Amino acid sequence: MPRGAESLLEVLAAHDVEVVFGLPGVHNLAIWEALQRFPGIRMIGVRHEQTAVYAADGYARATGKLGVAIVTTGPGAANTLGATGEAWSSGSPVLVIATDIPSTLRRPGVHRGVLHETRDQKAMFVPVTKAAFDVPSAADLPAHTDHAVHQAVRSPHGPVYLGVPTDFLSAEVPHHAVTKSEPAHPAVDLTEATRLIAASARPLVWAGGGAARSGSGPAISALADTLQAPIITTYGARGLTDSPHVVRGPVHAPPVGKLWDDADLVIGIGTDFDGMMTQNWLQPRPPALLAINIDKAEAGKNYPADVTLEGDAATITTALTAEVAPKQSWADVDAVNAEVRDLVSADSPEAAKMLRALAGTDATIVADMCIPGYWIGGFHHVTKPRGLAYPVGWGTLGFGFPAAIGAAVAGRTIAVVGDGGFLFACGDLATLKQEGVPLTIVLVDDGGYGMLRYDQRVANHTISGVDLTRPDFAKLAESFGIPATTLDGFDGLADALAGTTGPAMIVVTAHLDPPITTSPRWYRKPAT
Repeated sequence: MPRGAESLLEVLAAHDVEVVFGLPGVHNLAIWEALQRFPGIRMIGVRHEQTAVYAADGYARATGKLGVAIVTTGPGAANTLGATGEAWSSGSPVLVIATDIPSTLRRPGVHRGVLHETRDQKAMFVPVTKAAFDVPSAADLPAHTDHAVHQAVRSPHGPVYLGVPTDFLSAEVPHHAVTKSEPAHPAVDLTEATRLIAASARPLVWAGGGAARSGSGPAISALADTLQAPIITTYGARGLTDSPHVVRGPVHAPPVGKLWDDADLVIGIGTDFDGMMTQNWLQPRPPALLAINIDKAEAGKNYPADVTLEGDAATITTALTAEVAPKQSWADVDAVNAEVRDLVSADSPEAAKMLRALAGTDATIVADMCIPGYWIGGFHHVTKPRGLAYPVGWGTLGFGFPAAIGAAVAGRTIAVVGDGGFLFACGDLATLKQEGVPLTIVLVDDGGYGMLRYDQRVANHTISGVDLTRPDFAKLAESFGIPATTLDGFDGLADALAGTTGPAMIVVTAHLDPPITTSPRWYRKPAT
């Protein structure tokens, strides 16, 4: 019979897992030993457990596949929580496997002081995961691993925690037959939905992250063609489709917000209308709302829907398109897109230069929670599905660089980060060099936490705590053997990007004010 560590990897391999991210510790070394017998699974060793989960998340967002992180007990597991929360809030299929103290040393209800012991390690993960499991016995390890994978990849996607007492990894365990069943997509009654659409003259499609995860871009394009409806995409759905009906700007821009205000029907597909996209629900509820969502409760928790179609977004949208009659165009999307371009150029010529430098790239863009990232999340024209990863869930500063390591496993990636957030994980420059993944870091150095500096300025507060001592970033990268380029402003960025495939760093010294997508600049204001 196989040992537990081998069985765990056998289950992952049977689910077509090809790469895992992790950090070895005294309690999980059996997994590293077992990996020697699994050449089909690539272990990317990182320098911090938080990076392991961010990278697994970035890999999942870029590929649509399961991202796997393997970490050690106690503080190693705890170090993942911020990244796990981001995966949970953004609906990423991630499996966090953490060892726990030996089952033979555990005494229920008693903290004995075993190395790395916590009173309840699983409990730390419950608030930030879709599901959390402790393996109760060595014999249960393969079945629990199989179940955890199924939970993570079953819609609605989300991270799952699996806790494994370290002694189970060396114990003999039974063989386990893995099953991979395709999800069933039962038919839904479209009668009320088609009536709602027939009664509308100005339909608008609002596509969210769930639409992107279901691969519903072609279906949404077809629906928009039939209804001649503009398509607004959330941060999580950027690049879902390159249909001519796609509005290339966020609803925070007044010309785009006007489309919402003028629509007499919004068709929300794979979205929960979160606070970041709706300016904390200052957008008025539309006159009519049709929701298509894998989870009915999620669909209606912020704006109650008139009709909800529960199920797979791509399947239902395709069926709906076949049942509705064509409509006449009511909005000039090209004109709206031109207004948005002009708005960006007038608001921030430097941000416009950055966006032009990134335009047309076939690389996946991973943006951090920083001012350059805000501009990219709102206004970069993403030309392919899964072409943008942005920490829209929790808004975790420090996401960009480590998540980009995971995305770069799947292909060329550009990480756009600020100087403050990059320092959260700068040690993983060693991982970047070691693994040689095609990642170019664009680090915009404005001397600290630029967004917080702006917040203090507009609030007439004393500027404090936000101006940072930084290293020479180019020399830092070069000390790891990573070539670096420095620029004063964004004028040379396009040429610098054209000359790199990664690993590489481009340091841009520039100061940007935040865009209108950030809360201090929202144009919708609460009633006074």
